[in-house]
Amino acid sequence: MAKKLVFTAMSKRRYYLKGHVAKFVFDQGSIPLNPFLCYDYFLLDTIERDKVREANFELISRCDELWVFGEVSDGVLKEILFAKNRGIPIRYFKIVDEPLKFIEISEEEVEYEEEALEILRRLRK
Repeated sequence: MAKKLVFTAMSKRRYYLKGHVAKFVFDQGSIPLNPFLCYDYFLLDTIERDKVREANFELISRCDELWVFGEVSDGVLKEILFAKNRGIPIRYFKIVDEPLKFIEISEEEVEYEEEALEILRRLRK
């Protein structure tokens, strides 16, 4: 049976958890596609964010699911909207720090960074 390919989305504020997130996805029986592991924090910030987003959208379009970890940033929100437009299933996980664990939550329970909230407010108008 083929394993699911999962794009892992998370705020740059959670970059330090990239390996833990990848391990969690493997432990769930899927294959993680983690942009922080692909681009090493966007090639040390030497690549324009729009180019990185385009690459992420291409990767998401090839994945079976999008899994969101922790608070949603503006970039992660764009990835969520992209996946929703294409009918790609999305799962959300809260990050608990002590001890580290990932707990699946509903979309209604997701927390947003201020920039992402501003985008959501504009979209709802």
